[in-house]
Amino acid sequence: MLIARFLVENAIRGFLFALLYAAAKFFITGQHIGEIVFLLWFVAGTMLSLLLKLIEAIENNQEVVKSFEVRDTLSNDIFVKEGNVFLMRDEIRKKLLEVTDKFIEFVDVDFFIHDIILTGSLANYNWSRYSDVDLHILIDFDEIDGDEKKESAGVQTIIKNFFDSKRSLWNKQHDITIKGYDCEIYVQDIDEKHHASGVYSVLNNKWVITPEKTTKSINKEKILDKAQKFETLIDKIESNFEKGVDVDSEINSVKKSLKKFRQCGLDKGGEFSYENLAFKLLRRNGYIEKLMNIQTSNTDKKLSITQ
Repeated sequence: MLIARFLVENAIRGFLFALLYAAAKFFITGQHIGEIVFLLWFVAGTMLSLLLKLIEAIENNQEVVKSFEVRDTLSNDIFVKEGNVFLMRDEIRKKLLEVTDKFIEFVDVDFFIHDIILTGSLANYNWSRYSDVDLHILIDFDEIDGDEKKESAGVQTIIKNFFDSKRSLWNKQHDITIKGYDCEIYVQDIDEKHHASGVYSVLNNKWVITPEKTTKSINKEKILDKAQKFETLIDKIESNFEKGVDVDSEINSVKKSLKKFRQCGLDKGGEFSYENLAFKLLRRNGYIEKLMNIQTSNTDKKLSITQ
């Protein structure tokens, strides 16, 4: 329905465009423009509206890619420079610890916190208005429900899924912002591989990994090109879904490819790899959300009985 709604919206704009022209001519000259001329203006108005939407999408992608550029300093909203070291502002640190306490109450499970860290672009020089406060709570999954080592991968998966579900529910129920940045909580196992060139311990008020300002230039067209391949796939899935096709296998295939694509980039080039930046572009321009929404709608459709 998304594509249909998009076309209808632009057709309505085209109709209003033609109607405005017809009304203006009648008001000025007292003459009707005729059905054929009205139709031509209707088509022209619709095409113009579609073109403006396309230009808007391109400009939005360009703006998002521009946000990956390296800054001269860390975010002044989050950090303050003391001597040669950036330290987290006291009010920010206290608030993040308060958010963590409330989340722990929400989870309602006893566990030992090894650390609470800020990671992501706000702990680095590539922060922007698109950044989130990525707050990670580090725990040892092996310590959950006892001290014995959980050798079973299944148990580890259950624990991770539990915390992911709690985290997802918390983030949906709460709209917490820190200086305008959305605060996103994540529970991370201490053995989980995490790619980050900047990590700040909120718990201990010091850098775990001190970020270094990179001088590496970013090829914006390369990011756009890599992201566009997935945009095309997601748009095709959306089109197939609108036609009534069960797109479950297509969605799972794209999600698997996207995960592998990003992970390969992180393994090779870290968080500044073109693969990771392309993934961030897809997340920031709404394509990841679009894919997930289609999957939800497709599942709801399959599980429903209609008359």
